[in-house]
Amino acid sequence: MSETNFAEQERARIEAELADLRRRRDEMRAELQGDAGTVGDRGDAADALQRAEDLAGIDEQISRLAWILAGGNADVPGQLPNGTEVTLRFPGDEPVRMRVINYLEETPAGEEDTTLTADSPLGLALFGRKAGDTVTYSTPRGELHVDLLAIAYPK
Repeated sequence: MSETNFAEQERARIEAELADLRRRRDEMRAELQGDAGTVGDRGDAADALQRAEDLAGIDEQISRLAWILAGGNADVPGQLPNGTEVTLRFPGDEPVRMRVINYLEETPAGEEDTTLTADSPLGLALFGRKAGDTVTYSTPRGELHVDLLAIAYPK
């Protein structure tokens, strides 16, 4: 698959997700406005509060996706740049090539095992490292090690 084709497909996927989120947001706002005039018990109030929190989360996701579409993948100090390619060897496994992303929403469908978020424990541990380094990072299961075989920064 060409890089241009991938970029076009990824943009189309994000645009479709953004349209769906906007539709859901509009539906939720209408529900919340409908609830405003009704008097109910504490359970109704709790449901309305939960919908308001869900709406805030959707608004945040809409802002994030709109930022991505606007080309907002700015470098973050202390993190690998978005699009960095790393080749890693986990103990006992074959080398795997992974792409660094800023947000999980940037993960192409079917490529969940080959993407790595920049702010994950492994992503943060790889910052400032070079090919040939053995990198240690913390996980809920304890410290793990990985060999950094290659690293290529985006152009």
